[in-house]
Amino acid sequence: MRTLQQYFLLLFLSLSTLTMAQINVSGTVTEQASGQPLPAANVVIKGTSTGTSTDFDGNYQIQANEGDVLVFSYVGLLPQEVIVTSSTSVLNIALEEDAAKLDEVVVIGYGTTTVRDATGSVTAVTSEEFNQGNIVTAENLLNGRTAGVTVNTSGAPGSGSTIRIRGGASLTASNDPLIVIDGLPVSNSTAGGSRSVLAAINPNDIDSFSILKDASASAIYGSRASNGVIIITTKKGRKSLSVNYDATLGFNTIADNISVFSADEFRTLINDRQPGLAGELGNANTNWQDEIFRNTTTFTQNLSVRGGLYKGALPARLSAGQSSQPGVLETSKFNRYSFGLALNPSMLDDHFKINLNANFTREENRFADQGQINAALRFDPTQSVYDPASPFGGFFQYFDANGDKRPNAPSNPVATLLQTRNIGGVSRFFGKIEFDYKLHFFPELRAVVQLGLDSSNGNGSNIVDPRSFNGFETGTGIGDRQANNRSFFESLRENKQFNSYLVYTKEFENVNLELTGGYDYQKFQRYDTTTNNLNAFPEDFVEPRRTEPIDVVLASFFGRANIGLKDKYLLTLTYRRDGSSRFVDDFRWGNFPAAAFAWKIDQEDFLKDSNLISNLKLRLGWGITGQQEFNDGALFNAYQSTIGISQDSNQYIFGVTPILTALPGYQNPLIKWEETSQYNAGVDFGILDQKVTGTVDVFFKRSKDLLFFAPVADGANFSNSGIQNIGEFTSKGVEFTIASDIVNTEDFKWNVSYNATLLDRKVDQLALGADIETGGRSGGTGGTIQVLREGEAPNSFFVYRQLFDNAGNPIEGAFQDLDGNGIINAADRYIKGNPDPDVTMGLRSDLNYKNFDLSFTFRASLGNEVYNNVSSANGYYSLLNANGIPANIPTAVSTTNFETSTAQIINSDIFVEDGSFLRMDNVIVGYTFRDIADKISSVRLWTGVQNVFLLTDYSGLDPEIPSGNGIDQTIYPRPRTFLFGANVSF
Repeated sequence: MRTLQQYFLLLFLSLSTLTMAQINVSGTVTEQASGQPLPAANVVIKGTSTGTSTDFDGNYQIQANEGDVLVFSYVGLLPQEVIVTSSTSVLNIALEEDAAKLDEVVVIGYGTTTVRDATGSVTAVTSEEFNQGNIVTAENLLNGRTAGVTVNTSGAPGSGSTIRIRGGASLTASNDPLIVIDGLPVSNSTAGGSRSVLAAINPNDIDSFSILKDASASAIYGSRASNGVIIITTKKGRKSLSVNYDATLGFNTIADNISVFSADEFRTLINDRQPGLAGELGNANTNWQDEIFRNTTTFTQNLSVRGGLYKGALPARLSAGQSSQPGVLETSKFNRYSFGLALNPSMLDDHFKINLNANFTREENRFADQGQINAALRFDPTQSVYDPASPFGGFFQYFDANGDKRPNAPSNPVATLLQTRNIGGVSRFFGKIEFDYKLHFFPELRAVVQLGLDSSNGNGSNIVDPRSFNGFETGTGIGDRQANNRSFFESLRENKQFNSYLVYTKEFENVNLELTGGYDYQKFQRYDTTTNNLNAFPEDFVEPRRTEPIDVVLASFFGRANIGLKDKYLLTLTYRRDGSSRFVDDFRWGNFPAAAFAWKIDQEDFLKDSNLISNLKLRLGWGITGQQEFNDGALFNAYQSTIGISQDSNQYIFGVTPILTALPGYQNPLIKWEETSQYNAGVDFGILDQKVTGTVDVFFKRSKDLLFFAPVADGANFSNSGIQNIGEFTSKGVEFTIASDIVNTEDFKWNVSYNATLLDRKVDQLALGADIETGGRSGGTGGTIQVLREGEAPNSFFVYRQLFDNAGNPIEGAFQDLDGNGIINAADRYIKGNPDPDVTMGLRSDLNYKNFDLSFTFRASLGNEVYNNVSSANGYYSLLNANGIPANIPTAVSTTNFETSTAQIINSDIFVEDGSFLRMDNVIVGYTFRDIADKISSVRLWTGVQNVFLLTDYSGLDPEIPSGNGIDQTIYPRPRTFLFGANVSF
């Protein structure tokens, strides 16, 4: 009994001693970058299962012994370890972002992976890496940031961009990548009144981009993935409360103008070369480009609130944004109002998750006639903008004593812009709801169901002032009204999606397995209604014409297997079977397989403990993707027997009754999928504990059965040309990316990233091996300047070789006789370069010193050619006389001294110039004030310049042609913008 008492006494003393040694540790866990509290962060005593999680406000409390190590962790952030001492009672922890990013989550089709485990060529660009500045449309957040991706945008406010991933995969079908927003693939067809498919998306709502570049990564999307995939993920809700307000003020100026003759120089030219027109000259000194362009002020603001509803149980995010962007071209304007809601509840012990994203935007545009840019170059600089005696609204115009406009007279470009009101508006809703359930009785299996909707309703009008010069007909007199001065339209684009899939995930001893399989259904609908000749005179009213709705349905079955062996060897197998209503039953379904293999070499024994190599992975991929995106109406009708009804102006009269005529249209029931086979080999590397990271990719693509407009034999169809599957086309290239944390200390961080892409594209086969001329140009009676030819790059410039005299001056009308037959004709045209650059590059630098930050970006393009159609169409002294009226011409004429334009001169190689350039896109400097008030966690004030400078030998305005076709026909100039902004976090 005494022994038993001694035992209990000893046990009591031991417990008492243990209790006395325990320390109550409490504090708050925050994210270092934002200062925001982190709910549900893990706090664990190292080496034990004892731990806790932070609450809604990031607070925690835990009992620990002196000498214990507390481990603080949160997804996506570096874990932090702290030793508990006798003085430890309050311990506040700020977790840093994981700089290595090997475990960063990358969104792929119907799932996610990590950078470490990706087998395909996938690049992620997160919000921390986005381009800064006056970003109006989403795609410009990543311009120049990713190897193999180019984004060409005009200077028009809110305008769309030409996006190319690895140069595209087709010749005349779509080369646009598939864009997926929160799992919903969207159509590149926009409703009338909108500027682009991405104009309605608020860039401030975007959390990340995932760019799938090779077929092994993109083949899960099958029929629409030949040109790559851009997956946009918007910001989600979270439990901790945070409020952010961003505002940007920009001042836009014109960076440069096209050089034309001043008023005094023009008077001299007219007196010397066209003296008969001297009496037509005025007394003014007008720079018409200065008159049609203007300095503007832009303003963008965004407000977002994140927090947990119902006591933190329902993570939510609510956002609102407004953007006002007047264009530098007179009357052009873009306004956008956006609202977003994200709800991300999790229930049933995290077995059942719901992700809801809903967005509504209102886009309002006023479109300016960009043809007036060229008109301003040509208009007489000795004339004033205004004329009080003018019957055309007080603007100077050419009219006779009867008040009629003079035949063939040009219109005052300022008047044309101000007297035309071309407006459009689009209300767009897009969103998705996802149900993700991990089975309780079988937790290795998840069932996912997604419902998506993208609906755009557009409307607008084009109203011309009745006093406008353009609408008058010669001889009608000033009292007569203008015809066709009003038109209205309505437009609808609707995209509905349903998909469901199962995901099975299982970890065995040495094998990780993930199997995905499902079904996807999407329906696209569009229609347009237009009303013309609607003015104040009832007898001119024409009933609206409405196109029949065009429905396109895509149905798909897909599957994917991800297999990992010993965390060293990774294999991905993908298969998708797509059906499209654009094809007949026999060719409706396409099969798109893909496979990829990755080897984590750094996990092998000979490298596992290396102090130099921290990451080394080899990737090999292959896949087949499809293409069915072509002109909607043409491809929709191509396999069907169709009848076209004539316009009201083309009727046949039987007796006294006018009858509309009907004609059968082109039909080809044999058209089928265009297919692209892709091969990719890549290496991902990291050295010195990821201080330097990089990627090298080599790729090859071959497209066959190209969807192409081609001629047909006479009498073989109801048209002389139509869509056919002809030809082959290949692309190959190398991509290189490298990034380095040059300095990474607590107070000073400097990161530099660089990417370069080498690209070579070639036409391998065309129908009957015949050339196809493309690339419509201006000037003369029209014509083409480019060609598709076997063995050459697509859209190569097809020109005559200019001859020069001994002094190096071009000889007008003299060209080299390449075939030696003594005659200069079309057979003497040759290929001189193409619009594709040999190399594109991007450079980004981010520097942070304490609270200061500085960032800048450069882009470069080398080896691309540009056809200067401004000079080739207008650079002739004879054009000083435009139908008896003086007209200005570019000063570039003084370098050629060409007198008259001919069909051969306008195709001279002298107008094909080197379009290589180096552009500094932006430079931004900011300062962040932290903890300046109880309710304000940080305020960042910043300033910067966008479109800082351009270095190029190109003689035109800008060698970066928005369409990417390399033909410069007076583009809308990109403004230089001086920026001021504030980011406030509460």
